[in-house]
Amino acid sequence: MKIIVLAGGLSTERDVSLASAAGICRTLIEKGHDAFLLDVFLGLENAPKNLEDVFTLPGHGLEIAGNISTAEPDLAAVKASRPDQSDCFLGPNVIELCRLADITFLGLHGGEGENGKLQAAFDLLGIRYTGPDSLGCAVAMDKGFTKQVFLQSGIDTPAGACLHKNAQDHSVRSLGLDFPVVVKPCSGGSSIGVYIVNTESEYEKALEKSFRYEDEVVIEKYIKGREFACGVIDGEALPPIEIIPRTGFFDYANKYQADATLEICPADIPKEIDQRMRDLTVRAFHALKLNVYSRADFLLDENGNLYCLEMNTLPGMTAASLLPKEAKAMGIEYGDLCELIIKESLEARYS
Repeated sequence: MKIIVLAGGLSTERDVSLASAAGICRTLIEKGHDAFLLDVFLGLENAPKNLEDVFTLPGHGLEIAGNISTAEPDLAAVKASRPDQSDCFLGPNVIELCRLADITFLGLHGGEGENGKLQAAFDLLGIRYTGPDSLGCAVAMDKGFTKQVFLQSGIDTPAGACLHKNAQDHSVRSLGLDFPVVVKPCSGGSSIGVYIVNTESEYEKALEKSFRYEDEVVIEKYIKGREFACGVIDGEALPPIEIIPRTGFFDYANKYQADATLEICPADIPKEIDQRMRDLTVRAFHALKLNVYSRADFLLDENGNLYCLEMNTLPGMTAASLLPKEAKAMGIEYGDLCELIIKESLEARYS
């Protein structure tokens, strides 16, 4: 198959996306596909005269991928580096190359890649892509809306509320909560802009920092417990994985730096909790109108209560990411997982 692996963009998860997509691209090449890694924002300025030749270029576009640093990407520098200085999200030749491909593998994370807008545009343009549809992506990207869907669907989630930057009263009490609380952007990812706060002064500082990313944040009750993730493919849950940061919580640095986090899969939990987590993952998947694949994040408190935090519609896909580790525990190797995602995407929308 001719496959464009789309990555990068202008999300705070840009570096993570490039690393994920590079892994996807490499394994698809090993599987015999003509795959090319493409930055959705920077595009391919100096493309061959015959665009079809892109799929057989020796480097496969992999030179754009780098390591994930502990710091967030400099998005202003990314914008400044685009030769045509256009503010269009889709860079030079992106649409043309995606249309030429048999399918576009979405290796994007956060922002415009995961909020349903790109998926909707591709639907209109007749471009085939991997992952959930635009509706599910849009619903799941908004953490405040997701929380409401979970509550209405009987899926336990931490108590919380949305808070707009322009609200007259930012106090925790006005939201019906008490410290400690978690402050996080409504539509962010990779735990960027997420803070656990215990005092009023910490809370005010956290709001100030989180509002740098978005005009709306979610404030929710802090749940002390063990952290888990559970993937789902075509409505079937994968084995849960436990995440044990060596320090702090599973924040941006702990997610992507070597040896910062211990990950155990299958998780060492009673069968009843394992099954309950899988059932909740599938229920959340359907409640949010998702299809193809996603990954749920959970907390398990000391009383055995499970709380679903959110669904990631385009979860990390490096070979060391959570979803591929869960798939491997089920006997699905990384390359086979990438091909399975393509297969399920084609069957969900294009068969």
